[in-house]
Amino acid sequence: MLRKIRIALALIFFIGITLLFLDFTGVVHIYLGWMAKMQLLPAILAGNVIVVVFLLLVTLLFGRTYCSIICPLGVMQDGFSWLGGRFMKKRFHYRRPHQWLRIVVLVLFIALMVLGLNAIAILIAPYSAYGRIASSLLQPIYLWINNLLASWAEHAGSYSFYTADTWMKSGITLLVAVVTLVVVGLLAFFSGRTWCNNICPVGTVLGFLSKFSLFRPVIDTTKCVECKKCEHKCKSQCIDITGGHSIDMTRCVACFDCIDNCKKGAISYQMRTKKETPSTGKPVDEDRRKFLVTTAAIGTATAIQAQEAKVDGGLAVIQDKQIPVRTTPLKPAGSISLKHFTNHCTACQLCVSECPNGVLRPSKDLTTLMQPEMSFERGYCRPECVRCSEVCPTGAIKPIDVAEKSAIHFGLAVVVTKNCLPVAEGVKCGNCATHCPTGAILMVPIHAGDDPDLPMTLKRPTVNTDKCIGCGACENLCPVRPFSAIHVEGRQVHIHD
Repeated sequence: MLRKIRIALALIFFIGITLLFLDFTGVVHIYLGWMAKMQLLPAILAGNVIVVVFLLLVTLLFGRTYCSIICPLGVMQDGFSWLGGRFMKKRFHYRRPHQWLRIVVLVLFIALMVLGLNAIAILIAPYSAYGRIASSLLQPIYLWINNLLASWAEHAGSYSFYTADTWMKSGITLLVAVVTLVVVGLLAFFSGRTWCNNICPVGTVLGFLSKFSLFRPVIDTTKCVECKKCEHKCKSQCIDITGGHSIDMTRCVACFDCIDNCKKGAISYQMRTKKETPSTGKPVDEDRRKFLVTTAAIGTATAIQAQEAKVDGGLAVIQDKQIPVRTTPLKPAGSISLKHFTNHCTACQLCVSECPNGVLRPSKDLTTLMQPEMSFERGYCRPECVRCSEVCPTGAIKPIDVAEKSAIHFGLAVVVTKNCLPVAEGVKCGNCATHCPTGAILMVPIHAGDDPDLPMTLKRPTVNTDKCIGCGACENLCPVRPFSAIHVEGRQVHIHD
């Protein structure tokens, strides 16, 4: 029964979190957004004390149930492991823990996070790793199916579905997602929870806590006939029958497979009644010291684009806009500052998946690799949209409302005079000023210094820096291609009115 309950809860969390990355309407987040905020690393970065304390207490009480139920990458591994079990029997047996590897990886992860080198550390962050897989690999398939259904519904005279743009946001992120899926999937297929118990920093921390859990699976030596069915079914490979009928609780993920497969009833999930000697044979005091040191360190760390045919009146091909070179990258309103965003973002891609305007896409810069940044080739950041701030689970983008967003200056428009149509070609325009939602762009007469041969009736744009918030409407709607005659630069620190 325990195993069935665990599987049911795991499926609920796994499907719910996956839908958060697939959904483009924002409806799923209203009901299931809390699932993303239940992930341990995002909760730590967001300073969500309630969630962090809850998850730690659950681990101290029941063991690493987080890894088997809440973590989507963990549940995905269970799926691959189950699939591997269809082809290979008795593939698991007890293996000694690689404590040195776990400690080294955890220390490196913490050091990178503290030093602000998140772009490297987040490659092994479990929730973010699964987020990249769901966003880069599953969401395009989901959108293609949706668009197919929308096409069929339209032909039937129904508008139950509507189409959504499908485009590759980042080749690098796609590559990382594919490599992560292949590596983690193959490890799980052949050797179960190898990734969780050797690489994953969250698994290592919870493993130390689980060592002191109140409830745990216990082997009754009077009933055990040493058939090793439990050992062969343990995907964490932490049950040692011949070495003393012991279970390494630092690696046990409380999946209850051993209990379900023991035909003699020799394994039960019960309250710990006495101090047990770990199967590693190391003194308890030494492991407790390592746990305390690691916990203290964690506290320190809290800190083919889809091309579509575009034509003008069926006669002339309209060039795609190109991304301008920005001196300072653009981060969404609510990010507070470039430093704050970089230090808190785990590049899970949830905000990228949820952005309804096609503004957010993963960064290609090595220092902020895969962390979202703004660009306006496909749309602009509408003042009434605060979706990214609502879905961010790490606090990299703080929750804001529409009124607050309109008062945050997260970017500044810059005019590239040589590209501007009135100056470059002597024709009237003013599109940027017409569509600026804050009235920050004014059209002023062209002076003789710009070009003495141009008539004084022509006007060029100028930007009122006190009004410009950086929404990108001017850059997106500028008719000049491939590079707009006006583009938005980011701000190191966002300014609030």
